Amino acid sequence: MALTPYQQLEQEFKRLHAFRTAASVLRWDSAVMMPRGSADLRGEQLAALETECHALVSSPRVSRLLDRAEANSQGLEDWQLANLREMRREREHAIATPQNLVSRLAKATAKAEVCWVEAKQKSDFSIFAPCLEEVVNLTRDKAALLGNALDLSPYDALVDEFSPGLTVKEIDAIFTTLVRRLPSLIQEAIDIQAKSPPLELTGRIAPAKQKQIAIELMKAIGFQFERGRLDESEHPFTGGAPGDIRITTRFVATEPLSGLMGVLHETGHAMYDLGLPEAWRGQPVGRDRGMAMQESQSLLLEMLISRNRPFLRYLRPLLERIGGVSGPEWEVENLYRLLTRVRRSLIRVDADEVTYSMHIVLRYELEKEILSGELKVKDIPEVWNERMHDRLGVRPANDAEGCLQDVHWAVGSFGYFPSYTIGAVIAAQLYEAIRIARPQLDEEIAVGHFTGLFDWLREHIYRHGSRFSMSELIQKATGRPLSAAAWLRYVEGKYLE
Repeated sequence: MALTPYQQLEQEFKRLHAFRTAASVLRWDSAVMMPRGSADLRGEQLAALETECHALVSSPRVSRLLDRAEANSQGLEDWQLANLREMRREREHAIATPQNLVSRLAKATAKAEVCWVEAKQKSDFSIFAPCLEEVVNLTRDKAALLGNALDLSPYDALVDEFSPGLTVKEIDAIFTTLVRRLPSLIQEAIDIQAKSPPLELTGRIAPAKQKQIAIELMKAIGFQFERGRLDESEHPFTGGAPGDIRITTRFVATEPLSGLMGVLHETGHAMYDLGLPEAWRGQPVGRDRGMAMQESQSLLLEMLISRNRPFLRYLRPLLERIGGVSGPEWEVENLYRLLTRVRRSLIRVDADEVTYSMHIVLRYELEKEILSGELKVKDIPEVWNERMHDRLGVRPANDAEGCLQDVHWAVGSFGYFPSYTIGAVIAAQLYEAIRIARPQLDEEIAVGHFTGLFDWLREHIYRHGSRFSMSELIQKATGRPLSAAAWLRYVEGKYLE
């Protein structure tokens, strides 16, 4: 029996998924294992895969099949209709960007990522600037073409790639609410915490021991090591595919909490990926609902669950048994004070959850100006330093702790940064709903039982994939539309206690 147009589309998009996940594993290899001198070859490999993906989804055949499937959609189920919608969305994004531009951008970002690593190690932005300049020019072309095709502003078009449906108008509304409250909230929290400062950690935990602790935590949380692994890289990230998850982090002997929190952040991403609907793997509707939702899952686990006393009651014995540390600085209350310490710091990934959004606002403002041409690449370090001082009252001493700390722009991820703060806002709203549904949550976490937490997330978030829009998913899970209110209630309750 001949396949229907819709069934043929499912086959095409399953093939597309295979190419994309192969590229993701190659990117993981680039960051974890690839010899530095292989960057040009890897760039060619990734460009070939990106070109093949682009050619597939923008092909006349897929276009014809979409038209036919949409014209005969009356027999399709709800999931299939949602899948067809997501297929159409992917094609609209693809045909807006010429194949030649896709290939050039893939090569440029592969090269820029290697330049970024060297520049960061040497704390010298000038090494990175020419590579970034090329990425910016190509991304600017892409944004203009996407915006024109999708009837969006260029920056909205880039945001839409990462978090479908999210717009600058919505981002600005939430950011304005947060920025209005954060300066005074930050100072209030700092003043309160100054009355009982934590003891600094004096012991060291070897990276190998930290990894052992991390693996035990991941197993307790439910990460499936038969379908994933943990490695180390310059910048923590999660890659691979839902059936082959690759997590990386950085372990530093003198900063054990940083490495462990990085693992928990990435495990939040991984659990979302592993919980996506098996029946729809390889199809657009089976994917996550965008990066803001992804970041909500990582921040929920790292910030709201793990930087809290119940989790630390579970973690402390692991630190003592595996890490070999003890003493008053390793007691639960001191660990809690360390992990919730509000500081006007320079590094985003190490920032506390109160000041974190100010780091994101800085990047959000700058990348819009970079793409518009208002801010020249060569001027980024100077402007970054000034804005950091304006927003948080601190100034980087060098490029590594300033504008070179993140890999996002090197890999062309303009429009990604807002998803972190939007994700934090989503996480707080989900957390309120979870605590209402599971009043025993703290007791469960304190003894290392995470099943209840992840059962709720699977039921309300993971299993839906991309069947619903982000706003619909949040409304269904929490009973109300997204706003900054829950996040403000959460941080005020936690940090002004």
